[in-house]
Amino acid sequence: MGNVDGLVHGTIVDRHERLRKRVRFLQSRRVRTLYIVAMKILITGATGKVGSRLARRLAGQGHHVKALVRDSARSAALLGNQIEFVEGDLLSPDSLILAVQGAAAVVHCAAFFRGATPEQAYAVNERGTQHLASAARYAGVERFIFLSTGLTYGPNGGRLADEDDACDPVDAYPLSKLAAEKMLLGMDGVDVRILRLPFVYGDGDPHIEEAIQFMRGFPPGQRMSIGHHVDIAQAVSLLLNAASPSHRIYNVVDDEAPELAALFAAVGEPPPDGTSAERALAFSALLDGRRIREDLKFKPIFPRLEDAIKANALGRA
Repeated sequence: MGNVDGLVHGTIVDRHERLRKRVRFLQSRRVRTLYIVAMKILITGATGKVGSRLARRLAGQGHHVKALVRDSARSAALLGNQIEFVEGDLLSPDSLILAVQGAAAVVHCAAFFRGATPEQAYAVNERGTQHLASAARYAGVERFIFLSTGLTYGPNGGRLADEDDACDPVDAYPLSKLAAEKMLLGMDGVDVRILRLPFVYGDGDPHIEEAIQFMRGFPPGQRMSIGHHVDIAQAVSLLLNAASPSHRIYNVVDDEAPELAALFAAVGEPPPDGTSAERALAFSALLDGRRIREDLKFKPIFPRLEDAIKANALGRA
């Protein structure tokens, strides 16, 4: 994306630089408003794409962040010294008891996605979540934030899907996440709050580039719900700080769902060729983001992909 700034000069570059500075100001201002009282938070998946960025942001906002990891030394090299590490495994319930002790909230980002067999997906995404939630309930954790996926809605022909719509996913990953949602919502004694995420991008994450090969055969005009990492973090913060949210499930999504041709172009790739249109149907649902805006006053810092490009927010700032 370095070519974006190379194509413009003078006042346009100055305007983009002012936008980038304003974005950072708004981001810090919003964080100060939200985080009046710091809390102790256990986060899982802290070495993943979403979890690593979220953990650093939460720690930078003054929270005491503990990360559940399997290798503390490797994780420290990735995340730095702002975060406390506790070793454990979602499939080892006994290891989770120490991890959750003293935490006011759990933010559960960990999931098995790429390359998982159905058995592996269910083991980690459903049974592992059950182990963690049970440990959190036993320890008296106040809030349990579960990061799910908008893919749980399944194929719907590109219509907007709201949180009350029926879910009918087709792949093992969203099926296992939906099973975890249902398990959590049926568990007594745990304040469960669920965020269904879109395609997450930006902040130095090569997610778009990595998805190109998989989506190469998708129709170029198919739209995809997206969300920038900074806005995913904002949604998590809002949900953590809500004393009593009106709902238990929220979609989080940008204001605009770009066509895949535009998403590809953002990383310098030609548009997809449409040769795998049937496979693309599983990813056709678009997320309706009205509930989180109305109930929690969520307002994306990057409402559109174009805004993130102009602010140089695809790569690492």
